Parts: sequence; structure tokens; C-alpha cells
Amino acid sequence: MKSYRDLIVWQKSVDMVTHVYRLVKLFPEDEKYGLTSQIKRSAISVSSNIAEGYGRNYTKEYIRFLNISRGSLYEMQTQFQIAINLDFLKSNDLNDVDDLSLQIEKMLNALIKKLAV
Repeated sequence: MKSYRDLIVWQKSVDMVTHVYRLVKLFPEDEKYGLTSQIKRSAISVSSNIAEGYGRNYTKEYIRFLNISRGSLYEMQTQFQIAINLDFLKSNDLNDVDDLSLQIEKMLNALIKKLAV
């Protein structure tokens, strides 16, 4: 593997950001600096931390950044649940993001486990 860009988990997390940005456009305008901003930041943090950790060249550091990435993913999932509770979205609006986030979650867990050995 030559780069973090070769990691499928990174590729999927970048794809997820695209879906997230499209979804938050459905939010009320007055949420622009609230939940919308938080969701965007947590979604972007997933792929960013995968890349940053990869660049650290130390396995322990990489694992730490992958854990941060996973935490950001959980944060985003929680924020979308809040958006559903507030009727900003319907749960079926999240089908693509939910599918991707679950795939990413499993991949991150597997990668962390593999590197920790």
C-alpha cells in the first residue's frame, strides 16, 4: 500500500462526507451554525484522522488516530439521530449514510484490531 488513499475505509469515509453534505442541505437555515456544522465537522474528521494517523509512521499513533476517527463516526451517528428526533430528516433519508457508516465502523474496528496485534 503506497498511501492512505489506497485504504478502502478512507475512500468510503470520503464518499460518506459527500452524502452528509447533501443531507444537511435539508436542515432548517437556522441550524447552519448548529447541528449542521457539527455533523459536517464530525463526518470530515473520520477520513481526516485516518489520513493523519497513516502519516504518523508509528503503529501506536496510527491506532490512536483510528480510534479518534471511530469516535467521530459515532459522534456523527448520534447527531443524525438528534436530527431525526427534531424532524429535520426522516430515518429513511439516512439509508446511504447509515450503510456507509456501518461499513466504515466495521472496517475501522478490524483495522484497529489488526494493528494492535
